[in-house]
Amino acid sequence: MARPKKYIINLTENEFKELKSTIRKKKTSKTIRCRCQIILDLDEAHGKVLTHEQCAKSNGVCLATVANTVIKYINGGVSAVTEFKRNINSDNARRKVDGRTEARLIELACGPVPEGHSRWTIRLLEEKSKVILETPVSREAIRSALKKTNFDLTKTATGAFRQKETRNS
Repeated sequence: MARPKKYIINLTENEFKELKSTIRKKKTSKTIRCRCQIILDLDEAHGKVLTHEQCAKSNGVCLATVANTVIKYINGGVSAVTEFKRNINSDNARRKVDGRTEARLIELACGPVPEGHSRWTIRLLEEKSKVILETPVSREAIRSALKKTNFDLTKTATGAFRQKETRNS
């Protein structure tokens, strides 16, 4: 015999409409859309109620995601389900290289190579950026900024630097 449900979801008419409208919006992320659909599937006040297993299978998520979404709804309501809670230590919060610094790095890498070197390296860019930029930037930050922009540190036949061609497949 199955164990009785610990959390029962009964949405009000306003909550139901809010979740439905959130799903329909184009700017809603896939994660938020999926969370809303999970709550709608488990709602006992409107329509057919699914089990957690059926809900997980129909939404293409694992059982833990369904359970976590239900707990999130019980503790915080619809607003907790429809918004992301970003950690202050996330990648965007810790970025050292903003757009202006990134542009200066690319400009530097496109410029002439230092005397005695055949091409730019990450270490050379790091040394040169200490002089040019007002904030010190680590090798890893320079590498990730150049990688993010698909910048290639190899020379072409003309001697100028190029960006990698991206293939559309």
